Amino acid sequence: MQIFSFSPFGYEGALVAVEVDLRRGIPAVDVVGLADGAVKESRERMRSAIRNSGFQFPMERVLISLSPADLKKEGAGFDLALALAVLDANSHKDGGEDDSDVIVRQDDEKSDAVLVMGELELSGALRPVRGVNAAATTAAQAGIKRCIVASANGAEAREVKGMKVFAAANLSEAYDALNKPELFTTGKQGEDAFLPENAVSVEGVLFPALSPEFEMADVRGQRRLVRALQVAAAGGHNILAYGPPGCGKTLAMQRFPSLLPLLTVEEAQTVTRIHSLVGLLPPHQPLLRVPPFRQPHQTASIEGMCGGGVQCRPGEISLAHHGVLFLDEAAEFKSSVLQMLRVPVENGRISISRAGRVTSYPAQFQLLMASNPCPCGNYGVEGKLCLCSAKSVTQYWRKFSGPLLDRIDIRIPVQAVDDSDADSKCRRSSSDMRIDIARAVAIQRRRQGKQNVRLTPQEILRWCLLGKDEQSFLDNAACNNDFSQRAVSSCLKLARTLADMDASEKIMITHLKEAVSFRQADGPFALLGEEN
Repeated sequence: MQIFSFSPFGYEGALVAVEVDLRRGIPAVDVVGLADGAVKESRERMRSAIRNSGFQFPMERVLISLSPADLKKEGAGFDLALALAVLDANSHKDGGEDDSDVIVRQDDEKSDAVLVMGELELSGALRPVRGVNAAATTAAQAGIKRCIVASANGAEAREVKGMKVFAAANLSEAYDALNKPELFTTGKQGEDAFLPENAVSVEGVLFPALSPEFEMADVRGQRRLVRALQVAAAGGHNILAYGPPGCGKTLAMQRFPSLLPLLTVEEAQTVTRIHSLVGLLPPHQPLLRVPPFRQPHQTASIEGMCGGGVQCRPGEISLAHHGVLFLDEAAEFKSSVLQMLRVPVENGRISISRAGRVTSYPAQFQLLMASNPCPCGNYGVEGKLCLCSAKSVTQYWRKFSGPLLDRIDIRIPVQAVDDSDADSKCRRSSSDMRIDIARAVAIQRRRQGKQNVRLTPQEILRWCLLGKDEQSFLDNAACNNDFSQRAVSSCLKLARTLADMDASEKIMITHLKEAVSFRQADGPFALLGEEN
């Protein structure tokens, strides 16, 4: 029986083979293979758990090897693997009277291998550990088809396709299942796997159930902002809303999750793996089908945003993968943090190097930012006096930098709500807005299998064809607004989304006009200008 465990590092992690050698000598337990303090302490937890579970701990000298030997092993997830390896070694040891060493039988066939993860209590009961989804996924890719985990991690492991799982409550149950393949079970698969309760289908696209605290109809008098959020949800576009304090931009953006469809199973598996690695997987949700919505504080550091630390854990941008990263009061974030966003916003991945090791996390997040127009918040506000100089306003917006702003598809100036418009009956509910969004999402999934915002230059040429009049209009708009080439591509992708919302195969001038209006520089943007 070949027993494997898992050492989490970055997004990939590594399988660790657990080998045991029983030999005559002074009884002791030695662990080799670059084990950290938590793994070395598992010797005592393992010894007590084995005895308190009714088993006999070997009286020989026990050598436990964790390989590959040059990989540092961390965490308490090795407890159960070490205990089962010792018990399996003790059950197969040579019963002779000679003085030869006793070596554990090790099979090289993957079909006889099993992944084991769990933390032991002294009583022998099992505690859940983080990273089980990542471990099971990695094991399945390596050809390992069986997995023993704690009961609380059972559903999380069963979500992995092709993995047969036994969820044990204690060490005794885990050992009994070690050589009984018939006790292992698989989980449910398919697009209907682990759907949230009361999920609804709109135009064939699944959405989570509406919640009163995420209702777009609560946003009053900001019809253009609401329209921009609808377009952003339909195509995955980044958006920046700027306006005076109290105008409703934060309120609207915090209700943005109500417009997002559920993740597909493939998208959910990647998101689940990332959250599992940091121990953020919610109870009873082994597969995260609802897009994540992350709202870090303005004091967030570069490491907190992009990831890092000893184990290269994911940051906010990776935790927002296939979801939303919302920066409220964006200008209050450190300039270095904002500039760090430029590459992952465009590439959808971030590479982190720590202590000679490199890991790469997916980070296909949708960026939402809300900001005041100037330090005092009154720039361009009718009836109020802005005390900021042109230089201070420019410095305020320079924190974003032109290259970062050039990657923002939609820029929306937001004004204070007029009392006569606040009670307007023209407000749109989230359920009504979902219809156009679902139509566009369904078209994009059939056509290119991803959101329009992720279209490559080659795909733009293929899917965003323009007629003669439309091309002439876009050329004139690009010249008049001094658009960069990236801005022109952004307008094309926005127009493609608007056409998809109307179920139009062809991009019309009306779609281009609205796309250009979303992209135009206005207010403080005019002070900065467009940069390549």
